[in-house]
Amino acid sequence: MSQKSRVLFLCVANAARSQMAEALLRHTDPEGYEVCSAGTQPSEVDPHARLALEQLGVSTEGLYSKPLESFDGQAFDYVITLCDKSAFECSTLPGAGEYIAWDFEDPATSQQANAYTHCLQQIHERIKLFVLVKSKAHAPLQMLAPVTLFKCLADDTRARMTQLIAQEGELCVCELTAALQESQPKISRHLAQLRSSGLLQDRRAGQWVYYRLHPHLPAWVRQTLAQVLTADDPQLAEDRLRLHSMRDRPDRAALCG
Repeated sequence: MSQKSRVLFLCVANAARSQMAEALLRHTDPEGYEVCSAGTQPSEVDPHARLALEQLGVSTEGLYSKPLESFDGQAFDYVITLCDKSAFECSTLPGAGEYIAWDFEDPATSQQANAYTHCLQQIHERIKLFVLVKSKAHAPLQMLAPVTLFKCLADDTRARMTQLIAQEGELCVCELTAALQESQPKISRHLAQLRSSGLLQDRRAGQWVYYRLHPHLPAWVRQTLAQVLTADDPQLAEDRLRLHSMRDRPDRAALCG
C-alpha cells in the first residue's frame, strides 16, 4: 500500500474487544494500518484483556479507553464494530469509508472458561482474514490482458460506463442509471463484470457504493483510456449532461472528507 489505511474499532465500553482488535491489527500489519479504538460509553481497559494480549506476545503499550467523540471530524477507511449495540448506534457515523460489523461475545459477561483467551483467538483469526482480504484487494494488477480490456469495452453500456467513470473519477449505481438511462439491475450487472475483470474498484461510504478505475491499473490501460477520452465522443457528452442534471446526487463532500 502506498499509505496506511485508517481503521477505527468500536464497542460500548472500549474495554476489552475493541482494545484487543486495536492491538492485534497493529501487531499483525503495522506498516499497512493506522489503528484506533473507541467506545460509545468508554470505561477503562479490562486488565484481563490486557493480560491475554501480553500472554500472546502482543504489545499493550498505548492502549486506553477513549470516547467516540474524540474522533469527531476524522476520516477512516474502515469503521469496525465489535458488538451489535455499537453497530446499531454507529451505523451512520460520518467520515467512514466502509462499515464492517463484527459481533463477539463480551468476555466480561461470558460463563465460558478462558473467556478472554477464547475471545482474543476469535478476534485474531478475523483480523488475519481481514488483512488477507484487503491486501488482495489492493494488490497491483499486473496481468490485465489487452483482450480483457477490449472485451470490457466491446459492450456499448460498459464502454459508456467506463468512459464516464474515467472522466468523473467515481460514480455510484444511481448516478450511472440516471446518466445512461438504463435499469438499475442492468447497470449493476455490468459493474460487477467490470469489477471482476479488474478494471474497476468499489468502495462503500454509508449507504452508497462508489466505483472508480482500479488505482493499480497498468500504465498502458490508463493511457488507452486517456486516449479514448480525447475523442470527444458525443454520446459521452450526452451522458455527462444527464449526470450533471440529476437531482439528489450523493454528497461526496460529506462522505469522503
